Amino acid sequence: MGAGPDAVERFAELWQAPAPALRWAIWLVESEAVVFDRDINCPVPIGDGATFAEVLRRMRAAGVPDCDEYPGRPCS
Repeated sequence: MGAGPDAVERFAELWQAPAPALRWAIWLVESEAVVFDRDINCPVPIGDGATFAEVLRRMRAAGVPDCDEYPGRPCS
């Protein structure tokens, strides 16, 4: 699957209001970025490289933070 509009737009909630920076984080794990959902306390599978790169670009443009520390809650 390429980074066409449909592939990217299905992840629009990751960078659109309300307050994406409160729910979502870009977790930097070693040399890789992972999109993390703080509500469900899990990484979000995005897909191929082109789609992932565009999703990250849009999230960063919307102000979603990058973090080195685990952005979630402790697992129970």
